[in-house]
Amino acid sequence: MTNALRLGLAGLGNVGVGVLDLLKSNGGLLGQRAGRPVALTAISARSRSKNRGHDLSPFAWFDDPVKLAASPDVDVFVELIGGDSGPAKEAVETAIATGKHVVTANKALLARHGAALARAAEARDVQLSFEAAVAGGIPIIKVLREGLAGNRVKKLFGIMNGTCNYILTKMGDEGRAFADVLREAQELGYAEADPTFDIGGFDTAHKLAVLTSLAFGTEVNLDAITIEGIEAVTIDDIRNAGDLGFKIKLLGVAVDHGNGIEQRVHPTLLPKDSAVSETDGVFNAVVVKGDFVGDLMMEGRGAGAHPTASAVVGDIADLARGQRTPAFGIPADQLRRYHNVGNQPHTGGFYVALELLDRPGSVAAVAKVFADMQISIESIVQRGLTRGSGVRETAPFILITHDALDATVRQALAHIRQQNLVALPPRVIRIERT
Repeated sequence: MTNALRLGLAGLGNVGVGVLDLLKSNGGLLGQRAGRPVALTAISARSRSKNRGHDLSPFAWFDDPVKLAASPDVDVFVELIGGDSGPAKEAVETAIATGKHVVTANKALLARHGAALARAAEARDVQLSFEAAVAGGIPIIKVLREGLAGNRVKKLFGIMNGTCNYILTKMGDEGRAFADVLREAQELGYAEADPTFDIGGFDTAHKLAVLTSLAFGTEVNLDAITIEGIEAVTIDDIRNAGDLGFKIKLLGVAVDHGNGIEQRVHPTLLPKDSAVSETDGVFNAVVVKGDFVGDLMMEGRGAGAHPTASAVVGDIADLARGQRTPAFGIPADQLRRYHNVGNQPHTGGFYVALELLDRPGSVAAVAKVFADMQISIESIVQRGLTRGSGVRETAPFILITHDALDATVRQALAHIRQQNLVALPPRVIRIERT
């Protein structure tokens, strides 16, 4: 097997074991399709004794992934450790410095250091590949980098976190509270013991930062993303959205406005009949709007050992074939400097839910605040009285606005609170109709 492409695999968590599964089941098929044998020769993980369902004795073992990355007996370093610093970063940098190709599923590392790593890889004439870093088994990286090379992309958005999508789907389908569904997701392994990274929107933000650079040819800029998670979404919001013809999804959105880039992560109301709103459970969906291709949507399993392993091995197959592409579609020194234009007015308006105190003139006072801020209201839904805190009664009051600036809507809500018109802080969610 002197002509075999030799792999060094660092990290034997769920995805790492998934790669072992795939190579064991389909290694021969992979070599046939790639035109060259692919051989795993060395591995590194925290524990050598842990049972992973595979015989690891044929492979050279490295306790230190950095030493594995520097090994002369490896052609491709596969990094599945995770994290934007520490051993993962040092090992990837070492692999590049010693002339090895790198395949990684590490979105955090790319969101923080993607451009620098791409420059280093190009200087050493090696490939940096990361299909598995975004949307699991969906080949969105290859589509943006290669399939849409002839298009100018103006906007991309999508569901990029299966944990959040699972929680919101269950809340909507079964009428259960957020905390209850989150607990179930943790028991099923869809959410971590500390779920903040997922439900807080940070995982989606890392993925969005990578896609934005690929789509628009800019440097990666994670810090420019406005991030809001799903922690504040209530079962009442889910029901109200349903009654109004919408579903709530956590979206990552990036738009090229010509004079700069807008990136945001937040819960969103989508029309029930839209393709993305029909993406439920742990599935992901990404929509790309190109000037020639039009709207292109890809849906599939956005996480999990085998779908993500499939993406990892897809990158390995490209390397075995000798296919080379700049990491972000164009040479790293040609990536545009990122210019942030912040959140812009958008077509779709906002969903606003108020727990309005039941007293004369409250509705008129709310309407006046919105009128004074020049925010027009598309529709209003008022529920029956409910018992609020203490003995005060409230009336759930839901409205949909026409197009407005996010800052203007939030300023209006601040005025409403200052006037003591509501018993609880207002809840506001964007609406996307496209």
